[in-house]
Amino acid sequence: MFTLLYGLWKWIFRKDEYFILILGLDNAGKTTYLEQTKTRFTKNYKALPPNKVTATVGLNIGKVDTLGVRLNFWDLGGQEELQSLWDKYYAECHAIIYVIDASDRSRLAESKAAFDQMIKSEHLIGVPLLILANKQDIPDCMGVREVKPVFADSGDLIGRRDCLVMPICALNGEGVEESIQWLTDCVLRNSTIRPPKEDKE
Repeated sequence: MFTLLYGLWKWIFRKDEYFILILGLDNAGKTTYLEQTKTRFTKNYKALPPNKVTATVGLNIGKVDTLGVRLNFWDLGGQEELQSLWDKYYAECHAIIYVIDASDRSRLAESKAAFDQMIKSEHLIGVPLLILANKQDIPDCMGVREVKPVFADSGDLIGRRDCLVMPICALNGEGVEESIQWLTDCVLRNSTIRPPKEDKE
């Protein structure tokens, strides 16, 4: 009897799971963004202080529950030597978050090259794409009007997918909730193309 009731409880409260990749060059603010996401969507979670966030070597993992689903985040290291590992996760992901350091014009071309290498993968065809122009708190940073045209010339690679370029400040959390809400709507809308995984808990 207990097994039957437990099975019913699990079925009622189960959540579909979606896997989100957070990519971008090192120092773009990917881990800070993930920390802010967990802070805003996970009760009693306390983010790492900014001075404790270090460069990701390998993978950071986080998860949040929102709108009845579970989002699992894979925050991958952005150093050049680690970018070759990104494609190991493409086939399993439901969306991409690509973070740009909008305060560093000197690395925009490098970021764009990494983006183009990533987005041309056949495993990512149709996968929703959120491009975040981070560090909007820094004076004279690039806004969406400056960033968007740079990535728009990859339109043939981006194709007809859900795609948004959005300004954020991961340091203070500005724009984080809105970005996650947009992304959640997208993965739900695309769930017939790339179905969720069933929550194992």
